[in-house]
Amino acid sequence: MQLRELSVTGAWEITPSQITDDRGVFHEAFTDPAFRRMTGHRFDLAQLNVSVSREGVLRGLHYADVPPGQAKYVLCPSGTVFDVLVDVRVGSPTFGEWSGVILDAQEQRAVYIPEGVAHGFLALEPQSTVMYLCSEGWRPGAEHAVDAFDPHIAIDWPSMALDGTPIEHLMSQKDRDAPSLLDAAAAGLLPQWEDCTAHVERLREATARVDDEWRPNP
Repeated sequence: MQLRELSVTGAWEITPSQITDDRGVFHEAFTDPAFRRMTGHRFDLAQLNVSVSREGVLRGLHYADVPPGQAKYVLCPSGTVFDVLVDVRVGSPTFGEWSGVILDAQEQRAVYIPEGVAHGFLALEPQSTVMYLCSEGWRPGAEHAVDAFDPHIAIDWPSMALDGTPIEHLMSQKDRDAPSLLDAAAAGLLPQWEDCTAHVERLREATARVDDEWRPNP
């Protein structure tokens, strides 16, 4: 399993090693040791979401209030998506920056999106399936969005599908009406960098306590 930190602080790309034989393909999509190497803490799975999208569907950019926020470990077991994460943590050294990763059924890459980072994706072929391992469940009133086409962020969304046809973006009305990054900041809707880093530190301390409890006595 190869781990690569993305330009957004705390976000990672995970590329598994695949084992192929005449029966098919096997790979480890998630392991606790690899996750700890990336983050320094365990991933507490609270919810697993599955979304299936037709070609051209654009979902996002979504994020949750911190604390506790909602970290996501995102995979695409079928189809192809252009997966995007944007740093919306006010005060972060990478505030306003974005990273994009192609997730597909061939490479089986995954991305880890930490608390306070917005997430979205564009489906590049029909029946593109995205799975989200979430650290927290959905909380009404704590979920927000920023404009996926905000020129201040300037995401370079693909204009062509995998079959070479032009993409017509299909979005929910809520996502179309999402505020710009700066408008969301002015309204006090964005998470704060210090709250996010404090939350991660609490997760690391909790992981260390559990490790101490399970460590055998000498």
